[in-house]
Amino acid sequence: MTGNPGRDRAVEPGMSESIHGDLSARVREDTTKMRWTPSPSGSVWRKRVHLVGPPEAGQVTSVVRYEPQSRFPAHDHPDGEEILVLEGVFSDEHGDWPAGTFLLNPEGFRHAPFSRPGCTLFVKLRQFPGRARRHVVVDTHKLPWMPSDTSGVTHKPLYAQAGFSDAIRLERYESLAGPGPVSYPEGAELFVLDGAFSDESGEHGAGTWLRFPLGAKHQLRASAAGCTFYVKTGGLRYLRSAPESLR
Repeated sequence: MTGNPGRDRAVEPGMSESIHGDLSARVREDTTKMRWTPSPSGSVWRKRVHLVGPPEAGQVTSVVRYEPQSRFPAHDHPDGEEILVLEGVFSDEHGDWPAGTFLLNPEGFRHAPFSRPGCTLFVKLRQFPGRARRHVVVDTHKLPWMPSDTSGVTHKPLYAQAGFSDAIRLERYESLAGPGPVSYPEGAELFVLDGAFSDESGEHGAGTWLRFPLGAKHQLRASAAGCTFYVKTGGLRYLRSAPESLR
């Protein structure tokens, strides 16, 4: 796997750039080792693990931190927005969303986000085309863990919708659970929330983001403490691959 912690080049406004823009590559970032970089709001910071396009208008996946009393002006979300609240409370004019909340704001959604106490988020922007998508708000703490076909592995479905290929869920592995080879025919993205798991490339602890290309597989095994992580499959078809000159 490749990784380049904290990569965040300065570019002129409107210019395209790429962070892990080669969708055929298996990539990994430990976001706990990346530096925070500023956003257009002086009190909102980010660690970008994927970007293709202009820095403030491209497809991007980030860990985002709002300082207490941070605000963003009202804005639209072309091609949608996905948020998983990791810490604190994220808010907008539609409500207050504490840690554990999953939000999918579809194309055409508009809001003015803020945080009174501060918060940390996992965010994906401009990766959900289609105005027919549902607006989703889920308190993941209230969802039951559902059994899977594999002993020691449970999951919480967060989003799937007819007509769209992407599906999002949380997965929990008990201590040392190992299902054997795990395949991703349509590719996948993982973000470790708690605990750790290992595979052929090493151990991946909380805060690690991984992306697997189409047809990838790995031999996954949870640590002695178990592991909980976010999984998105089928989303690569909505991502743009960066041109060779930017990879």
